[in-house]
Amino acid sequence: MKIRQISVFLENRPGRLAVLCRILANAGVNLSTLMLSETGEFGLLRLITPDPDKAKQVVEAAGYAATATDVVALQVPDRPGGLASVLDALEPHDISVEYMYAFAMRKGGDAIMIFRFAEMDRAIAVLQTAGIAVTKPVDLFG
Repeated sequence: MKIRQISVFLENRPGRLAVLCRILANAGVNLSTLMLSETGEFGLLRLITPDPDKAKQVVEAAGYAATATDVVALQVPDRPGGLASVLDALEPHDISVEYMYAFAMRKGGDAIMIFRFAEMDRAIAVLQTAGIAVTKPVDLFG
C-alpha cells in the first residue's frame, strides 16, 4: 500500500521546472501530483506518477539527480478536524510525519493526502487499526 515517489533536485532558476516537465511529457510520463519546495539555490520536486520507474529513468538519463522513496496516500475526511483525526491516531504511537502534501479531492468528500513517515510500516499499521483508509496505488491510477 506504499506508493513510489520520485524526488528530483533542480536548480532554482527560471525555466528549469518547465524543461524537466517537457522531458517527462516527451517520454510519455503522466504526472498525477507533485510538490515543489525550494532550498536556496536548489529546489526539490516530489512527484507521483503511474510509472515511477520510467520517470526516474527518464529524469536520470536527462542528467538530473533523482531518488525514489515510499510514501502513503491516505483518505482524509474533508471537514474541519479531518486532518487532525489522522494525526491524532499517530500521536500516542510517537510516529513523526516527515512531510505531506495534497493529492486530490475525491467525489464523496474525502481528500487524498500523501504522507512520508519516519516509520512507514508502523504508521500504516497504526492508521489501519484506527480505521483510516490507506489508498492503494490501483485506486489512485486505475
